[in-house]
Amino acid sequence: MLRSWEDWRHATISGALLFLGCHGTLAYAQRYVPSGLSAIILATIPFWIVLVNASTGQSEPLRKFLALVPGLAGVGVIAWNETSNAQHSLPVGMIALLVASSLFWALGSVYAQRRAAHIPPHDLAGMQLICGGIGLLALSGLAGEWVDFTPRQVSIISLGGLLYLGLLGSAVGNTAYLWLLDRMSAPIVATYTFVNPVVALILGVSVLGERITILSLAGATLVTISVAALLYFANAKEYT
Repeated sequence: MLRSWEDWRHATISGALLFLGCHGTLAYAQRYVPSGLSAIILATIPFWIVLVNASTGQSEPLRKFLALVPGLAGVGVIAWNETSNAQHSLPVGMIALLVASSLFWALGSVYAQRRAAHIPPHDLAGMQLICGGIGLLALSGLAGEWVDFTPRQVSIISLGGLLYLGLLGSAVGNTAYLWLLDRMSAPIVATYTFVNPVVALILGVSVLGERITILSLAGATLVTISVAALLYFANAKEYT
């Protein structure tokens, strides 16, 4: 079935927010920021969804906002620790980009749920990937990344990683995400980010040799508590 221009407009806007705004910003910031830290800050996506919903007129109970406090404090602790450490200080701007990346994903999720819910998830996922991919390619060209690129630079491992992320991480993952958005509230669906920091921290230490500090663990714990509380309150609303 051919989709209307209106459907493509919704796919373009949501795809730009999700893939150009979130993933593009995240890819740039991760040149300077450890993967574990990136995953922890991305775990704040459910918080931003609640705030976006509230700022656009949707009523949110006070308990949801109270659930945000530990997580936002955790992000603050992590950001302070990473930017003030004399041995491996990170630019404040990179932390800000990661926070912006989370906000872009929240905006794209809310927009897709409100404006594009009538489009079947498999159609919308493909349309978003096409629009977001075109946007990323255009931005890459404007940044001059294609000037010195040759296919010989791409290793077999890199190609395998690209195929894996393209198939499972994007096509399958994004379709499943949109399918869930049709059936559950956005904050609940976005709590998948609760798992990401644990996996990223483990892989960062074991594969990349990244270091974990006590303050980083404390911040991650606060984020975890906040997301768990938000999930609990959201489930209580769904089933009462």
